[in-house]
Amino acid sequence: MQVVREMTAPAFEFVKRHRDPVTVQMVRSTAAATLSYVIALRLSPEAAPLTAPLTALLVVQVTLYSTLTTGMRRVNSVVTGVVVAILFSLLVGLTWWSLGLLILASLIVGHLVRVNEFVPEVAISAMLVLGVTTHGDTAWARIVETLIGALVGMGFNLLLAPPVWVEEAGESIEELARRVRQLMLRIGEEAAGRTPPHRAAARLHEARRLDHDITQVDADLRQAEDSLRLNPRVREGLLHRVVLRTGLDTLEICTVVLRVLARTLTDLAKARDPERLFEPETGAAFEQLLSEIADAVVSFAVLVTTSVSANAESAEERLSSQLRQAAATRDKLARLLFEEARRDARQWQLLGAVLTEVNRILDEMDTEHRTRRLFEELDRHSQAQRERLPRLTRLWERLRRKRRGASPRPR
Repeated sequence: MQVVREMTAPAFEFVKRHRDPVTVQMVRSTAAATLSYVIALRLSPEAAPLTAPLTALLVVQVTLYSTLTTGMRRVNSVVTGVVVAILFSLLVGLTWWSLGLLILASLIVGHLVRVNEFVPEVAISAMLVLGVTTHGDTAWARIVETLIGALVGMGFNLLLAPPVWVEEAGESIEELARRVRQLMLRIGEEAAGRTPPHRAAARLHEARRLDHDITQVDADLRQAEDSLRLNPRVREGLLHRVVLRTGLDTLEICTVVLRVLARTLTDLAKARDPERLFEPETGAAFEQLLSEIADAVVSFAVLVTTSVSANAESAEERLSSQLRQAAATRDKLARLLFEEARRDARQWQLLGAVLTEVNRILDEMDTEHRTRRLFEELDRHSQAQRERLPRLTRLWERLRRKRRGASPRPR
């Protein structure tokens, strides 16, 4: 029994990690490259048609959208390189100056045909074809192998739809919200007592490091957005993309404002050193407010990443309740800060900045503000689609009107 457990442990570990982007990429690329080589052995005149698996290896990506766009650009780059090489083979042979001229011409043509990251592939294809003796046979074989590899790579993801990476992006957003919450709790706890300037500066550096976390979350979100495009398993891909993107934008604004708040507290600690940052009652209210805002940040992230309507409603109710409680604490803090500014007017600007910054965070997470942003983004995407594809949009609207006219009227 112990031996069976030891033998099946790697399999369980693989199943556990099967949704990891690196694992998915390795499995799909290997399978697509092997299949394209088997097909190319039957269709290509070459004895070892390695261009087919090479093309499939470069075409297959984690998401369906990137696979389709990459495949078309790669086929375009290889065919362009082969055509350039055939034209050069008719005029000159392979010399040092013709090779240099071929590379320069291939790079120029690659930029003209807009193959983006595959511009060097145009020159590589041209050099491989020009360097052989029988140009016509090799050119045709290379085009065939490239088409086989690209079609296998694109068909592989069409038949076996890649996973949707929304869950992983949601986990990254929630993890970012938890980091923001922990930092807010530390800032509030220290601000309630005697805060030395060096400790306030340390919290400022932590707030600045959140920028790196946002960059990683943004990369995960871009992958999730690509996985939603052209995916047959997703119906409301645009809505999912807009919800996640606007949610991350809100969290990014909150982290920026938190960094500004940490800077204000650092300046206030330097101005009041060695005294307390706030009066005891004011410090307690500030700590309570940051604690409530920190919980609201996590609830906001849960709301953004929740797809089930029932869970979304409960998350929205919880967020609204937390924001109302934080608004009441904010009003209490505003009165206390006003009293402190009246007693000591030297730091009234910094005290007012503290109140302004916590207000900005609360406004960004407000449910009505978020609803307006969602509608604005959806309208913007719809307008961009109408401008990009006007004929298709008119046809779609005409079909929708006919469908409404054909539907029976309710009695």
